[in-house]
Amino acid sequence: MTSSFEFHTDPARLSDAERDRVLGVLREGAAQGKLSHETFMVRMELALVARRSEELRALTADLETGSSWSRRLYRTVGRISAFSVRLRRAWQAEKLPPLLLPEPGPYALRIGRDPANGLRLSHDTVSRLHAELSRQGSMWILRDLGSTNGTTVNGRRVTGAVAVQDGDMVGFGRMSFRLTAR
Repeated sequence: MTSSFEFHTDPARLSDAERDRVLGVLREGAAQGKLSHETFMVRMELALVARRSEELRALTADLETGSSWSRRLYRTVGRISAFSVRLRRAWQAEKLPPLLLPEPGPYALRIGRDPANGLRLSHDTVSRLHAELSRQGSMWILRDLGSTNGTTVNGRRVTGAVAVQDGDMVGFGRMSFRLTAR
């Protein structure tokens, strides 16, 4: 039997470095005449909505015919780029104001600009009804409620719901906090 409240925890969004690398390969393929304009546009759109690395690899599989040396170089640059992003986020996390996880209760903590929310954030990039934080068993779940400027966890955009924990960086529009347990 399923409960009336079900949630889907999507994997965190792909890194910008992964997506940028694929977009660069697609641009280069179009510049070299390997892709028609229409194919280029379709693949660019698919790259922007891809959720998994396999989806991105499929978009460039016919374009990446470089030597093993160039593939290793691309992977190395990608890893260095990803490391620098993680380092910057870790540095920023310590500077963020804390957001205390609420006491578990029967209702989710609503977050947004509306005064009726449990956590009111008065910032023009925060939607009226932006997100909600709830306890499901032993996990905290953060759900974006269709906000205009998005909800992020550790720098990755949330689509649907995602599990969060003490120490995670959460963002609502341009406002960011570090989750802290009591």
